[in-house]
Amino acid sequence: ASCAQCPAWSAFSVSSPAILLETVKRAGAGAEDRPEAVVVRLYEAHGSTVTAWLQTSLRVKEAMLCDLLERPAARGHLLLEQGGLRLSFTPFRVLSVLLVLSH
Repeated sequence: ASCAQCPAWSAFSVSSPAILLETVKRAGAGAEDRPEAVVVRLYEAHGSTVTAWLQTSLRVKEAMLCDLLERPAARGHLLLEQGGLRLSFTPFRVLSVLLVLSH
């Protein structure tokens, strides 16, 4: 099969052009009890207040906000809805999301 016949695939998509998905990486030391976790870092780039959906094709078991050291926030658990997360941003805000993947 040629590449023209291959379907497009992406692990992540964001619903708003104001939100940039800047980093996807394996979780580090802050998530030491979650070896199957990845961190996704996003930021608002237009100076606006916006709610956006982060959609993923990965099998996510748990999602939570975390700090820049990848430690889960105290009240950071996020509701996973139809393969996505609803995230709220204020101007130029950076959000880090810890995603625990299913095996």
